[in-house]
Amino acid sequence: MTYRFHASPRLTEDWRHFRFGKADGVATVTLDRPEKLNPLTFESYADLRDLLAELPHHQDVRVLVIRGEGRGFCGGGDVEEIIGELINMEPRDLMRFTKMTGAVIRAMRECPIPIITAVHGIAAGAGAVVALASDFRVVSTSGRFAFLFTKVGLSGGDMGAAYLLPRVVGLGRATELLMLGDTIDAETADRYGLVSRLVADADLDTTVAELARRLADGPALALAQTKSLLTAELDMSISASMELDAMTQALLMTTRDHAEFHAAFTERRQPRWEGR
Repeated sequence: MTYRFHASPRLTEDWRHFRFGKADGVATVTLDRPEKLNPLTFESYADLRDLLAELPHHQDVRVLVIRGEGRGFCGGGDVEEIIGELINMEPRDLMRFTKMTGAVIRAMRECPIPIITAVHGIAAGAGAVVALASDFRVVSTSGRFAFLFTKVGLSGGDMGAAYLLPRVVGLGRATELLMLGDTIDAETADRYGLVSRLVADADLDTTVAELARRLADGPALALAQTKSLLTAELDMSISASMELDAMTQALLMTTRDHAEFHAAFTERRQPRWEGR
């Protein structure tokens, strides 16, 4: 089933450049090139961009989980398939590529569906920024982050990292991470504020599944609007933020879910959220 506002093309169910599945309201993207630490390619960037545009039209999806197969989350852009090609590209095509990678991150922040990234092993380069752009980063003790763009002679501000990272860890930490490009372990990332939940390696899948279940069973409209406000108000004045908060809250007060909370409270039971 799709929204009535969806256009003629069918929703894509078969994605070639990563595994995609849905079950009980939870969609999962699995980066599945473990022999090379799940690097991103031109095609997987494009697929992620397009999936994120489609995902809000899947009425059976309430949360997205992004994970990596094998011994790490994502080693960044494929050195052979991307960096080797970029050296020979014309400026026009380079701009198309960098805009496409940025579109992935922007789509993650603008997608109304909560996104969880499960990080084990390395999350480097583009992989670190994908994790950064998620709403929740569940990281196992083997997890490591490396914003290593300057180490390949490029700006540390790739894919919106210079916008997002200071807002998560502060300007001082972001300066250190983006300019030096050093790898930090899970404990350090947690201390910096980059980690939502730090867990043992053996508990990563269970913790992610429990969080995904909680989000998928929660009040979808309220969660979507909260995510939207968190993103939109990063650059707003307090007066504009208060106005937007007031309008959003007044709208949500008219929803079935808000009425359902009151009914459930009165009847001493758990709310049955409909996302309406």
